Amino acid sequence: MKKILLILIFFYPVVLFAQSNNAPSTYDPHEIAITGYLQTQFQKAQSEGISSFSGGDFSKNSDSRFMIRRGRLKIDRADKYSSIVFQIDATQNGIQLMDAFIQLHQPDSKTLLLTAGLFNRPFGHSIVYSSGYRDFPERARVFQTLMPRERDIGAMVTYHPKKLFKFLTAELAVVNGSGYNARDYDSKKDIIGNLGFKFDSLANKKLHLGFGASIYEGSVRNNTESYYSATASGFEKNTSPNNVGYFGKREYYGGNLQLQYDNTFGRTIFKAEYLQGTQPGVAASASVIGPLSSTSFSAQPATDLYLRPFSGYYLWLTQQIANTKFTALVSYDVYDPNREISESEIGVAGNNTTAGDIKFSTLGYGITYLINSRFKLTLYNEHVVNDGTKLPDYTADLKDDVFTTRLQYRW
Repeated sequence: MKKILLILIFFYPVVLFAQSNNAPSTYDPHEIAITGYLQTQFQKAQSEGISSFSGGDFSKNSDSRFMIRRGRLKIDRADKYSSIVFQIDATQNGIQLMDAFIQLHQPDSKTLLLTAGLFNRPFGHSIVYSSGYRDFPERARVFQTLMPRERDIGAMVTYHPKKLFKFLTAELAVVNGSGYNARDYDSKKDIIGNLGFKFDSLANKKLHLGFGASIYEGSVRNNTESYYSATASGFEKNTSPNNVGYFGKREYYGGNLQLQYDNTFGRTIFKAEYLQGTQPGVAASASVIGPLSSTSFSAQPATDLYLRPFSGYYLWLTQQIANTKFTALVSYDVYDPNREISESEIGVAGNNTTAGDIKFSTLGYGITYLINSRFKLTLYNEHVVNDGTKLPDYTADLKDDVFTTRLQYRW
């Protein structure tokens, strides 16, 4: 609690410039409002049974599938002093809770908001940007790894001036750190701070600019007598009875940029986001496949922690084609779970590296067609690349490209 209070005091100036994208359909007082969207898709993978960040892994003997990627149903209500949001996701895998939060505000102003419950982590741009409006089918691998399902349970303060300094936004949240799981597996809480700037209608109202920075300060409990810290040649094992209950640092630092230019050919949008830090994970094993060994945990890790110095980024470019309903998409993203070591050293005897340390990059390209204001078709291919290592199953680039055809209807 003392650490939380110190961080809150440190971030107090940032809170004066806060804004959150966690919101009801409208803040105007209203009774129950129901909104949502449905995404149904067909996918073809390059190989059977691949590990994929394009909607999840493929079944062992399958390289193609139909699926409901997202089936969101959002219910919200707002009055003079507060609002409530409740959202579920219904797919072939069942029904999951996505959002459940209450917001409080002054009766005549939404400048200051207090949010409590299950909500999007206020980190960067793509995490809080709705999948129902995003042109690209999925978020970048780095964000899917560090913040799976994007949500966490906690409380958040948001401040966004409506007049003077209205271009400044910021958020400060205290969360469990275990994501959507209601059972926090340790007594410590994580802190998220987000500061953003947004300028609309520049250059004769043709240019729109946004940028910001984010910080995540948290930890993950070690439940064994050993943990591994990264070195220039691999990992060093630290063993002691005192390591049971040791808290490995979970720290992220990120920056983001959004540019939109409304030109005579059509709207051009460029978005970029970079982050790096330390991610507590585990070793890849028969039960934990490589890409998942650095995923943030919703339950107490059962094996030794691996503290990985990671980095990652994405570049997104969309271009409306000749002011038509067609938009071209190009993206490139990289996630390096261990930036201290090269792929040629992964798997060398004695350095304790595993498949969880392999860097992946993804080149995506495709097109969307806006059938009408609610109905959209997307065709998109992802070319995923990894360098070869000394590990038996990762000596060359995996055949794990994925092509997606998606229909989305939003109401």
